[in-house]
Amino acid sequence: MAALLPRLLVDLSAPSPSDIVTLFPRAPKIVRLEVGFGGGEHLVHEAGSHPDAGLIGVEPFVAGMAKAVSAIEALALDNVRLCDRDAAMLLDWLPAASLDRVDLLYPDPWPKKRHWKRRFVSAENLDRVARALKSGGGFRVASDIEGYVAWTLAHLAADPRFVWEAQRATDWRQPFPGWPGTRYEAKALREGRVPTYLAFRRL
Repeated sequence: MAALLPRLLVDLSAPSPSDIVTLFPRAPKIVRLEVGFGGGEHLVHEAGSHPDAGLIGVEPFVAGMAKAVSAIEALALDNVRLCDRDAAMLLDWLPAASLDRVDLLYPDPWPKKRHWKRRFVSAENLDRVARALKSGGGFRVASDIEGYVAWTLAHLAADPRFVWEAQRATDWRQPFPGWPGTRYEAKALREGRVPTYLAFRRL
């Protein structure tokens, strides 16, 4: 954490780059963002499976950040950058139309109604995601909480900048292609909750 994390962190106090690929030592062909990567299982898997992609992961909690940094070091990954601040701050900092995909995997559902304003999926954050995504870029959401799935679908259905890509029920019942799973998902399955996988496209 002391030696590697400072080299991996995106410096939000610096000017926003004119080209997002300059955040990486090797210019990636595509750049993806994962919001709240937890223990980093999916982030690290994606980085290892797609060496030509640049991965930016956001996680404010130290324990999750430490797990990700350890895995990044063990696998000698050079296509990952990290952010320990609020995802909204990073999205505001990134150049417009710079991301190929944004992943939101098992976000905190904030189940109490008085806390719903804290949910990541909101009109304000969808503005941020829409601004940062390229036309045709993807926004993927996975959750095991039915209320959060319904909340997400309602918000995205009301936003004309996004289209839900599902054509049949299996499209939201089956994991995303190449999905490695996460510890949050494993816990949900153990406890009898059924995950839902939503894929949207930026128009």
